[in-house]
Amino acid sequence: MDLIKQHLRVTAALIVREMSTRYGSKPGGYLWAVFDPVAHVAMLTIIFQAFAHMPPLGLSFPLFFASGYLPYTFYQRMSSFMAGTMRANKALLSYPVVSPFDAIVSRFILQLMTDVLVAILILFLIIELSGISQPINYAGMVEAAGAAAVLGLGIGTVNIVMFARAALYEQIFGILTRPLFMISGVFLLPENLPEPYRDIILYNPLVHIIMWFRSTIYPEYRAEGLDKGYALEFALACIALGLALLTISMREIREDRV
Repeated sequence: MDLIKQHLRVTAALIVREMSTRYGSKPGGYLWAVFDPVAHVAMLTIIFQAFAHMPPLGLSFPLFFASGYLPYTFYQRMSSFMAGTMRANKALLSYPVVSPFDAIVSRFILQLMTDVLVAILILFLIIELSGISQPINYAGMVEAAGAAAVLGLGIGTVNIVMFARAALYEQIFGILTRPLFMISGVFLLPENLPEPYRDIILYNPLVHIIMWFRSTIYPEYRAEGLDKGYALEFALACIALGLALLTISMREIREDRV
């Protein structure tokens, strides 16, 4: 019990530290975390309204793009933030009381809280300003967003060790994932793609999560090909792999040899 209390205290202290270093020193602090996704949704809306009169689903361009962009950011921001955990807390890991897992948990909680706040504000603004009255499955939305965050946690945890061990891997990973925004269904419906591209894109677990999130907003959306189990299994497998790599590399991480 004392050990659990110790880890809780350390985790809480690390969350406060992360909040201070990440947002406290920047102009606007949390406002920038909100402005960035709002700007992306607005940009997509302006661009696609110039070419199409109606979005692929519903009547609101901002809501359609938010339904794809928000789950994408739950994954992308989480994975990027988690990958830098050890670099940001390297000095603290020299203290025996601070575990690498405490640093991971603190970053996960902080990023999840931030993304949830941002998603609530953006959806509220879009629904209120657009006068949207369609039923929304909020419980399902929370599940899909949680799946995106867990996937980001898994990929980020793997990359904590892989980035430290192989600088070339970090560069290759960045190149390979650069088009992820374009091929994850943020601004299109995967089922509208021709074969074999539709089947290929469904190997991307993020596509399933975005379809899952979008289906909670649009009751009429059938989400053909959606496999929630595949997305969750992929995310959990990444977490298991990441924890295994961290366990193997624990001593090297503490001694700053990776």
